[in-house]
Amino acid sequence: MIEQFQQHLNSKFSFLKKNKLLLAISGGLDSVALTHLCHQLNLNIALAHCNFNLRGQESDADEDFVLQLAEDLDLEVFIENFDTENYANKNKLSTQMAARELRYNWFETLAAQLQFDYILTAHHADDNLETFLINLSRGTGLDGLKGIPEVNDNIVRPLLPFSRDVIETYAKDNHLKWREDSSNASTKYLRNKLRHDVVPVLKEINPQLLQNFQNTLSHLNDTVDLVKESVEALLKRAKTIKNNQVTYKISEFKKVNNSKAYLFEAFKAYGFTEWNDVTNLLDAQSGKQILSSTHRLIKDREFLLLTELKPDVILSESDVFFISDKEEKKSISLGVLHFEKGDDVLQKISKAIYVDKDLLEFPLTVRKWQEGDYFYPFGMTGKKKLSKYFKDEKLSLLDKENTWLLCSKGNIVWIINRRADNRFRVAKKTKNILKIELKK
Repeated sequence: MIEQFQQHLNSKFSFLKKNKLLLAISGGLDSVALTHLCHQLNLNIALAHCNFNLRGQESDADEDFVLQLAEDLDLEVFIENFDTENYANKNKLSTQMAARELRYNWFETLAAQLQFDYILTAHHADDNLETFLINLSRGTGLDGLKGIPEVNDNIVRPLLPFSRDVIETYAKDNHLKWREDSSNASTKYLRNKLRHDVVPVLKEINPQLLQNFQNTLSHLNDTVDLVKESVEALLKRAKTIKNNQVTYKISEFKKVNNSKAYLFEAFKAYGFTEWNDVTNLLDAQSGKQILSSTHRLIKDREFLLLTELKPDVILSESDVFFISDKEEKKSISLGVLHFEKGDDVLQKISKAIYVDKDLLEFPLTVRKWQEGDYFYPFGMTGKKKLSKYFKDEKLSLLDKENTWLLCSKGNIVWIINRRADNRFRVAKKTKNILKIELKK
């Protein structure tokens, strides 16, 4: 196997020979074999072992084994102990997910602090098949069927093409010692049940299962590349970003066959799950929206608007800020309003207005706009409903939601950041000019 492993590294991972590597080791067969293979090829490795304290003395014995192995091979080793059960309960995770999170967070911290270029893990072909079957059984898209990636950022899995049987044969031929995790024998977990009860039957039916599976993965990954290319071409035509607002032209999704598939690929990363509802947005009335746990997708005329949900900073229409005559600045959700005496209207600033202070009645208020609101646009004599103003300005639903008004006794002084009211303008008879400016 050493020759095959060396050829595999030369073919795909030659960069590992020149870099500093952190090898994740449990003490089990796979990670011990990877350690010896890398050591035989003189790669620059150090070991990292997690003691999750889940199996009592057995966990401590695994730690002792890894320490002894590092000493025998003259390798640097890092050990970390975790209170995994407490972490799982605190973060409402399963024990397996908690251990995974703790493990990878620690590996990344070590790599950053000690300047390791890559983290090696000992996942192999059987692990890949089990992951595929897990995702398949739970329901997944193409991404869930691609298998475990050989390289994922700084994580490298050089044993993926090799089966568990091949790795075990190498270990026995070289008289290697390793630890057996007693929990691996239990079929309590889905992965173990697949490993012990399902995969052996599939291998009995087809001895070439792993090889055929590798071929299937290759075809699936080729298909994923085609899908990705097609979706990126559509998004290039449909997606626009203006004023930090992401919009998508509905017409581009309607042009393609199977709009639902394209919508899935475009928005799957944002937590949406009800794809029939998302598809129905294309023909829904303006204002219809779909929520995920993290984002919102809104139909706005000819566009879909995507926005992140930030419940901690979203204020309702009932939220009002009051500003006294003595205040020089006031923090609101859009930024900070500054009030200062103005000697003259020196310049036109989009985020500032100049008003006749004597026409104001304090306290001023800042509130969200409401249906029925109207104002007298600066430079005009007549009044205009805000809803009509928004329509004329072609504001999106999100723009409208984020519109705030500065008011004096119910009268609009300023549609903040957009348009001042003509009733409070500075005139020749004005004695007290007040400059109001919004700053971030």
